[in-house]
Amino acid sequence: MTTRNGSLNRRTFLRGAIATAAMASMAAACGSPSDDSGSKGGPKGETSAKNPFGVAKNSKVEACIFDGGYGVDYVDYANQVIGSQIAGVKVAVKPVVDIAPELQPRFVGGNPPDLIDNSGEDQIGFLSILDQLEPLDDVLEANNYEGKKIADTIYAGVKEPGTFNGKFVALNYVMTVYGVWYSKTLFEANGWTPPKTWDEALELGRKAKAKGKFLFVHGKEAATYYQTLLIESAIKEGGDEVRLALEKLEKDAWSHPAIQGVLKVMETMVKEGMFVPGGSGTQFQKAQASWSNDQKALLYPTGGWIENEMKDATKADFQMTGVPSMTLTADSKLPYEAVHAAAGEPFIVPTKAKNAAGGKEVLRAMLSEKAAANFSKTKLAPTIVKGTVPADGYGSSALVAQSKMLEAAGENIFTWNFVGAYGMNTDQLVPWNSFLAGDLDAKGLTAALQKISDKVADDDSIEKLKVS
Repeated sequence: MTTRNGSLNRRTFLRGAIATAAMASMAAACGSPSDDSGSKGGPKGETSAKNPFGVAKNSKVEACIFDGGYGVDYVDYANQVIGSQIAGVKVAVKPVVDIAPELQPRFVGGNPPDLIDNSGEDQIGFLSILDQLEPLDDVLEANNYEGKKIADTIYAGVKEPGTFNGKFVALNYVMTVYGVWYSKTLFEANGWTPPKTWDEALELGRKAKAKGKFLFVHGKEAATYYQTLLIESAIKEGGDEVRLALEKLEKDAWSHPAIQGVLKVMETMVKEGMFVPGGSGTQFQKAQASWSNDQKALLYPTGGWIENEMKDATKADFQMTGVPSMTLTADSKLPYEAVHAAAGEPFIVPTKAKNAAGGKEVLRAMLSEKAAANFSKTKLAPTIVKGTVPADGYGSSALVAQSKMLEAAGENIFTWNFVGAYGMNTDQLVPWNSFLAGDLDAKGLTAALQKISDKVADDDSIEKLKVS
């Protein structure tokens, strides 16, 4: 789940000073080591073509990895790869669910881990720790384990989502494609067509009700997936001016006609009972299972991680397939085929890590062709490394769908950063859960979202994104 994700998104670090109680949360999965020396201490190795960052032989790398839709084993796989380059290096992978609460105290204490997958619903706001992160340009300038310059092996635009105010600090590993997902088998059995417009979606929702099903489902921790869907459709309708208004935290950004047009349809869907009831009190994976396994709902808006996340709770022969988000009108500034996609799952290396060189070496290992292919095969999602996914998508209908969406979109690919950069998601979840439960109308949701944006905009202590 990302930003998801990006996931995807997520975040509490910008809420001000960390309470003393938070400092005591060292019993968490990524608890602080007893030795608090830090600041790039520890043994050093000699730099070479096979060891560009100077990682010491037999050194240990502490990697705290978000335990979400992709799990953590793909980072542990780096242990198999690194050994071919640097003897004895061991990566200790520690799963973490709540990134900010568990790792904020370690940044404050000056003893952060060597590598962090800064993802999940409680992601740390990047701007809040920008001066505490290593630039990662040298990772892309290094050769991969196959002897090729990494910058030449990855998709274009990979640096942008991890660059904050001119500093590239987050290497987003997974090429995340967002869309609306459905069961191809179920749709074919009922003669349904995935909607291309919000009016078509509304019509499909009424057909679903006639069959005793719902159009959508949501879970309490993932209610803002519908905010993502809202923004996607609004950007398609109104163009870049919608994105810029949101990113710049403009005072009336959430009142833009394109946003309000989509919200009006969403409000109608809520009022007509097109969402599975009780979602605001249901854990998100359980809610998702009512779609993927029980097939109570027809559609679910999320990122390409969904197939892997729900692989143990998906009906046989579901044939999970994704399509782009719906447009509002026939006159949208971007075509239906335009898709929200970006490199996601952001990895960071703290400057005061004891083995920052080791953290960068893990990233280099993950960017090898072998590790990238292993990720796509086991997680059913593409990485930023080109040419590692076969045409059959390793038998994954979702992976094939992502490839098709990217191909059809061409140059019409877009994304945004303001939610993750300012750590807004946690606050935004509250009004979104109320709205999807029918307890808050579109006007109230708009006011609540604008208030959250305004709070950040009016806080001079928060460094602002430079948006273009």
